[in-house]
Amino acid sequence: MTKQEPVTVVLRRRVKPGAEAAFEEAMRQLIQFALSFPGNRGIDVVRPHPGGTRDYTVIHHFADVDARRAFKESADYRQWMSRLRDLTEHDPYITEQAGLGGWFTPPEEPRPSPPARVKMALVTFLGAYPLMSTLQPLLALLLPGWHPLLRGVVAAAAAVASLTWLVMPLLTRVFAGWLFGARRT
Repeated sequence: MTKQEPVTVVLRRRVKPGAEAAFEEAMRQLIQFALSFPGNRGIDVVRPHPGGTRDYTVIHHFADVDARRAFKESADYRQWMSRLRDLTEHDPYITEQAGLGGWFTPPEEPRPSPPARVKMALVTFLGAYPLMSTLQPLLALLLPGWHPLLRGVVAAAAAVASLTWLVMPLLTRVFAGWLFGARRT
C-alpha cells in the first residue's frame, strides 16, 4: 500500500436489538463529521434488509493512507467509535483496501475480498480505454494551442477522476455477477 493510493475502508457492525434508531442518528452525525474531514472522498452505508440481520456496512473512501491515518488517529473519531460500540453487539469488522481493489470490494460478503486481478484488469480496461480514446482527441480540439504533454496530463487527470467517481462504480455494479460470482447473484 503506497501513500498516494486512495484507500477504501469497509466497516461492518451488528446493531443491538432495539438500538436501531439511536444507531441511525449516531451514524448520521458521524457521517456529517467524516465528510468534513480533510482527505475524505465519500461514504456509502449499506443498511440491513427489513427482517434480516441488523448488520450495517459502511464503505468509507479516503484520498490516501495519510488521510485515513489522520482520521483514524483523531480524538473525535475515537469518541465516535466508542459511541457506536455502545450501540452494537461487538467490535466492528474493519478491512482496508488500497488502490483499485477498493472499487471492487463486495460489501455484502462476510469477509470481503476483491475479485481475481485479471477480472479487475479487464473491467478497468473497459472503463479506461473509451475514456482515453475520446478524451485525447476532444482535448486536442478544445485546447489546440496546448503542448501535447500538457493535454495528456489534463486527459489523465480527467480519466482518473471519471474512473474513480463515475465509471468504476457503475461498471462494478454492471459486472457484479461476473466479478464476484454466485455470491452476488
